[in-house]
Amino acid sequence: MAGPQRAEGKFLLPVLQGILPINRSALPTEVLAGLTFACLAIPEVMGYTKIAGTPVVTGLYTILIPMALFALFGSSRHLVVGADSATAAITASALAGMAVSGSSEYLALASLLALMAAVLLIAARLIGLGFLADFLSRTVLVGFLTGVGIQVATGEIPGMLGIEASGHGTLAMIQDLIQHYGQTSWPTIAVSLSVLLVVIGCKRVSPKVPGPLFAILGVILCSWAFQFSASGIAVLGKVPSGLPALSIPNVDWSWSLFKQLTPTALSIFVVILAQSAATSRAYAARYEDKFSENTDLVGLGLANLGAAFTGTFVVNGSPTKTEMVASAGGRSQIAQLTTVVIVLMVILFLTGPLTFLPNAALSAVVFLIGIKLIDLKGLTAIYRQARSEFWIAVATAAVVILVGVEQGIIFAMVLSLIDHTRRGYRPKNAVIVRSSDGDWHTQTVTAPKPFEPGLVIYRFSHSLYYANTQRLSDEVTEIVEKNEPELRWFCIEASSVDDVDFTAGYTLRSVHELLQAKNIRLVFLLVEPDVRSELDRYGVTDLVGRDAYFETGNDLVKAFQRASNPTT
Repeated sequence: MAGPQRAEGKFLLPVLQGILPINRSALPTEVLAGLTFACLAIPEVMGYTKIAGTPVVTGLYTILIPMALFALFGSSRHLVVGADSATAAITASALAGMAVSGSSEYLALASLLALMAAVLLIAARLIGLGFLADFLSRTVLVGFLTGVGIQVATGEIPGMLGIEASGHGTLAMIQDLIQHYGQTSWPTIAVSLSVLLVVIGCKRVSPKVPGPLFAILGVILCSWAFQFSASGIAVLGKVPSGLPALSIPNVDWSWSLFKQLTPTALSIFVVILAQSAATSRAYAARYEDKFSENTDLVGLGLANLGAAFTGTFVVNGSPTKTEMVASAGGRSQIAQLTTVVIVLMVILFLTGPLTFLPNAALSAVVFLIGIKLIDLKGLTAIYRQARSEFWIAVATAAVVILVGVEQGIIFAMVLSLIDHTRRGYRPKNAVIVRSSDGDWHTQTVTAPKPFEPGLVIYRFSHSLYYANTQRLSDEVTEIVEKNEPELRWFCIEASSVDDVDFTAGYTLRSVHELLQAKNIRLVFLLVEPDVRSELDRYGVTDLVGRDAYFETGNDLVKAFQRASNPTT
């Protein structure tokens, strides 16, 4: 299968890339996919409001204007943008001590975070920072989302039991649960178990069956018929209907507030960037479509602007929602626009029945969302295939659970960068040798043999920069010591070197001096043009000579043989 193609738009705001061209024969399937997705997404996004700490109707708002804006201005035909558990959890974690959950002040701060995330996303597009999407490794993402899943699922247990818990964070929530266990409401537990059984049962029948929708509709009907509120089962109460009002977040626009929220906004920005780009890339590869990370940045930025100005919280590219649409047959943003229309009808005409929805039912739905985020399969695969990376994933999950979601994403970024640096710091270099039948192959540096008497070919397998230059110097010294006194040429095979920094340039000049003192010539093989320019700029070429660069192994060997036997 061909990899995903990246289509770079000529304009800042290219439109309808996720919709055009329209396959008319597939329109009925697209519309049906949008209807199916609406049935699955509506109860899910209402559940996300419990994570984010905002009113239930704001969940519906996330799949109204924001989803429509990305469908029109994004490039991915598949990415679904809406409420997401990770960014909702980061929002709640940051705002927990700043305002009362669910209050108008709290919602205004959540909308302000969406506005700040939108500004960062659009700024990233303007200055070309789409590549930052690659700075969260798959390993730390698995650990991060697993930690979020554990935190989210744990946080919903009190609601499923009918217990009022005020603690923030996983440990505080568990402590509250233990202290107030005597408040457990058995009718509430019965509602929670019923919802769990319906959702899990429908999923076992078919993943396409909208189990959460059936469970929510059934429990609303029972709550209305049997007056659950009179039995001590807490219900949502009145849910406002009508379109969201367009307005800027009603907050105190002070510099101190922005400073306080900036770390959270940056964390949300990174999660949106990494998760959305990874999802777009995966589905573009699956269906051999084109996409542009930079255009998607604009679409995501506009979607979050829509969230900020319609009184809801941050939206993100969601892998779970994207899979819902894809499995239902959706192959373009037409499916998402269909969902928008259905949600619009719900907001205008069907919010009345939500009054009877038990809080425990939403807690049960969110609990299952959290469980789904716990990626034991992914952790097991990492453990089997890359043991050191497994501990990185576990450490990331532990920080999310024990410290917080925001701190977890920062920790994940730092670990990703450390892991990247670690790989570059200890590259797996080798020497190239020739077997008796003439084939070239590599051998470890610890047992270096010459390619032929007097010539060593040393392969450096990473970019040369300040962190690994000492390794270069040490290995050159070791190879020379083990091949003296016959060694006359030392060749650095640089096909894997795509960059040389100032420190590496200084080190190469020092290596040349070391070799020159032993009457050994330093030469290079397979140097990229950009790297050659850097070596010229650092003065390395002036030392070794312009004839010290060879484009093929045969050219190198012939030149060495001529230098060794000048009379032949």
